[in-house]
Amino acid sequence: MTSTAAPPAPVPSRRAPAARRPRRKWRGWLFVAPFMVVFALAFIAPVVYAFVLSLYRDQAFFGGTVFVGADNYLQVFGDPKFWDAFQRVLVFLVVQVPIMLVLALIAALAIDSARLHAAGFFRIVIFLPYAVPAVVAALMWGFIYGDHFGLAADLNHLFGTDAIKPLSQNWLLTSIGNVVTWEFVGYNMLIFYSALKVIPKELFEAAAIDGAGTFRTILSVKLPAIRGAIVVATIFSIIGSFQLFNEPNIMRNLVPNMIVTNYTPNMYAYNLSFNGQQYNYSAAVAIVMGVITAVIAYVVQLRGSRKEM
Repeated sequence: MTSTAAPPAPVPSRRAPAARRPRRKWRGWLFVAPFMVVFALAFIAPVVYAFVLSLYRDQAFFGGTVFVGADNYLQVFGDPKFWDAFQRVLVFLVVQVPIMLVLALIAALAIDSARLHAAGFFRIVIFLPYAVPAVVAALMWGFIYGDHFGLAADLNHLFGTDAIKPLSQNWLLTSIGNVVTWEFVGYNMLIFYSALKVIPKELFEAAAIDGAGTFRTILSVKLPAIRGAIVVATIFSIIGSFQLFNEPNIMRNLVPNMIVTNYTPNMYAYNLSFNGQQYNYSAAVAIVMGVITAVIAYVVQLRGSRKEM
């Protein structure tokens, strides 16, 4: 008699416990919350409010405001005063920014080199004008430029001529550019100098072994290493040029016939709002100028990043 063994009972399969998702830690947000609140109130909220204002228009006879959509923006695109101001700051940017950045780069390279005595003193002296408020700087240079008083008048009286007129129609924009350059050369110099100080020493040792001289080291080692800093300084300078306001607005009291209310886009928006009570159209001008500035700055950053890669 044969006995058959019973088949073994199936073992129930046990699934591996599902891995728990890591819990999000919100503690980091507590640290950045004060900044986010200030950023939202000081930056995002004004931009949103300006955009909402730009979609409306005051009714002079019927009172109140009406929704006009993109009409204010279409008016800006066809406004010759706006484009005259934009063309002026564009010329200012193309001429002044390269000169300022080249001067700042030369100063940074000179201070970084070991051949300049009292480098710390020159670094402070070059940076010091940036600590002067823009209003004070404009008033100081306005006094120097005055052809009836100040340095320009004294030079004209000394040489018996009236050829030195920094606030004339032909030299006005150049004179304003000189003030801005005097103010911000030190700021950009500090950006370049900081970038130069973090270049690895091994690169200079390799260049010295290859027999590279001073200028070859600058062109092949230093300038490529600080390309990112040059891009950053260029973007800041572009934004500052399109935001030109303090210097011409202060000097307008000296030459009111030369510096008109729409001398720069920012002055145009300011005078439309506070002198013309055209808040809605002023907001549209500001939004358009902000978008143009952001697009140009982004293009510069993109090109700079591609070259660095």
